[in-house]
Amino acid sequence: MPDVLAPFQYDFMQRAFVVALVVGALCSSMGTYVVLRKLSFIGDGLAHASFAGIAIAYLRGANFYAGAAIATIVTALGIGFVHRRGKVSLDTSIGVLFTGAFALGVFLMSRAPRATVDLQSFLFGSILGVSAYDVAMVVGLALAVALAVAALWRPLLYTSFDPVVAQAAGIRAAFLDYALLVIIAMTIIVSLQAVGIVLVAALLVTPAAAASQLTKRFVPMMALSCAFGVFSSVGGLYASYELHASSGATIVLLATLVFFAALGFNAARRPRRAP
Repeated sequence: MPDVLAPFQYDFMQRAFVVALVVGALCSSMGTYVVLRKLSFIGDGLAHASFAGIAIAYLRGANFYAGAAIATIVTALGIGFVHRRGKVSLDTSIGVLFTGAFALGVFLMSRAPRATVDLQSFLFGSILGVSAYDVAMVVGLALAVALAVAALWRPLLYTSFDPVVAQAAGIRAAFLDYALLVIIAMTIIVSLQAVGIVLVAALLVTPAAAASQLTKRFVPMMALSCAFGVFSSVGGLYASYELHASSGATIVLLATLVFFAALGFNAARRPRRAP
């Protein structure tokens, strides 16, 4: 038993487990909307777009996560605007804007006289280095996102399954699309500290994709996704401690194993066709 509880004797591991729990639950829950709306590419896109905000914040001496939040939200709204007003397909809009924002970040950092900031922590996460302030910020942002989703629960549900019927019923589909993009952007900002820019998309999509293999009903799917996300985040963090491996990569690898387990279970329970 003492060996099992060994990670919890350290303050930094206690903070890391709290962040892993919050991020795992939040990302996987929001991932249900992402998977249903076929927006899997947007997690990766908005995560990379945040790099422009990080670069600007570094050059201006501002808070990195405030800069990342502004850049990610602006990019999310820009994607919605180009898609709706410019009549450009959603995946094309995401591809154009996120690559442009990421390139802007790289350009600005290349112009900096001496880049002393540890960019690897933003690319791959540094969950073991979270401070008490980081924990409070993650929990606060997660609560804000949860309240926003609760307030928009029913219209978001309608527009996720049938946006045409929802709009005909008087629901403002355009406003909800923009709102969901902003909520996803905030979810990504919450997750950057844990798994970083490179891996955040997997945590947003993979648990929900696993849940979609087991049920097509929305509430059970979100509950399963949340359970898978928490298991992957907390279990991956614990495994990384025991294996002396990268925490972010271990979390995502465990989530991937959960997905393939769900995929195999779904395939096994399908009735076989007679030869």
